[in-house]
Amino acid sequence: MSQENLTTCRDEIKAITSDELLSPSLPVNNYLQEAEDLFHWTLEDLPQLTTIGLSEEKRLDLNIRTGACRETQSLWNKDRRTTKDAEKQWLAISPLAYNLRDELIHKFRFAFRKDSKILARVSDIAKGTGHPDMIQDLNDLAVLGKENTDKLTPINFDLTLLDTAAETSANCADVLAIANGSKQKGNETKVFRDKAYTYLKQAVDEFRAAGKYLFWKNPERLKGYSSDYWRSKKSASKKDDEAPVEA
Repeated sequence: MSQENLTTCRDEIKAITSDELLSPSLPVNNYLQEAEDLFHWTLEDLPQLTTIGLSEEKRLDLNIRTGACRETQSLWNKDRRTTKDAEKQWLAISPLAYNLRDELIHKFRFAFRKDSKILARVSDIAKGTGHPDMIQDLNDLAVLGKENTDKLTPINFDLTLLDTAAETSANCADVLAIANGSKQKGNETKVFRDKAYTYLKQAVDEFRAAGKYLFWKNPERLKGYSSDYWRSKKSASKKDDEAPVEA
């Protein structure tokens, strides 16, 4: 249902401009629940709300916006988890990859010490810094080693390390690409989530303002048009202020 709601108002959400864009001031899950509660609360007050322009159609639209925002929140949560998983995997495999690169350079310098041309290629490979360079180094070293196994065998070099280097390079490239790609995508998904939140908040604010206008002398109905989250926060803060201070 949330996916259908998002499809219904995707264009309106995308149309939210950067000037209109709001970041949530409370946990989105809490806000979504409050929007759901407001939708149900307004049913009883619909006759009064209709008199000031808030129809059943607008009330149903509030529910659609809530579902759409819930879907965008789920999408952003998914991207955040993907980013964290990729970053965790990178932290685990990158030190091993760097160690392998350093080990190969060390052994190659000894194996090719009498061949200035090959040794110069090793030096060129060793020059760069950074993750992308390390990933390329591993593949370059694998290729260079396989081209010169006759010079590696005499020093008892484990030739399987060349395949390991190539595989490690490919694996590291995939993980780093996912991590970097997820970060970028995550930012885009977060902006879209914030747009959906802004779109929902526009409707929530309209209903809350109407309820406070209509029921300003009716505390029982009025309470449904304010935020439980902020009311609880305010109550907790007041209790803290009133708590005795130890001498």
